[in-house]
Amino acid sequence: MAIKADKWIRKMAAEHRMIEPFSEKQVSKGVISFGLSSYGYDIRIADEFKIFTNINTAIVDPKEFDTKSFVDFKGSVCIIPPNSFALGRSVEYFRVPRNIMTICVGKSTYARCGIITNVTPLEPEWEGYITLEVSNTTPLPARIYANEGIAQILFFESDELCEVSYGDRKGKYQGQQGITIPKV
Repeated sequence: MAIKADKWIRKMAAEHRMIEPFSEKQVSKGVISFGLSSYGYDIRIADEFKIFTNINTAIVDPKEFDTKSFVDFKGSVCIIPPNSFALGRSVEYFRVPRNIMTICVGKSTYARCGIITNVTPLEPEWEGYITLEVSNTTPLPARIYANEGIAQILFFESDELCEVSYGDRKGKYQGQQGITIPKV
């Protein structure tokens, strides 16, 4: 597999509705950048968040996740408590073609502040809004700006189609519309 350039991403966005909405150029004036970059696409985080809290002393268990572990918040700026995290979702909706795999990496502007964004790969034929986990690794509260860049998606194209795609498997996170908590 090889990383593809901006021209290819632009074509895939137009032909396959791979990214919607799609910004044909990088927007950076006065905001944390988002849009098409040289070899990827910088996604934005929407204005809805689930902020982790230990107010109910719940145990974090991916098999039996307690929704009381989160406080729902909607706004233009999300404050993540020290040494904690929040879930968000991408502004962009993705439709990954069958011959494409993606990985996501955090933006350096946030990383230099101790804020790490984690996303698992987007598999072939996965579609939906991306659920983002944003960790504040610092001992101080951290600001996250809604509708601005949060992470970069890198695209890998295979020379052949995968035998079984995420769509074929009817994966549990297929078609997610909002912030999706763990499922088993």
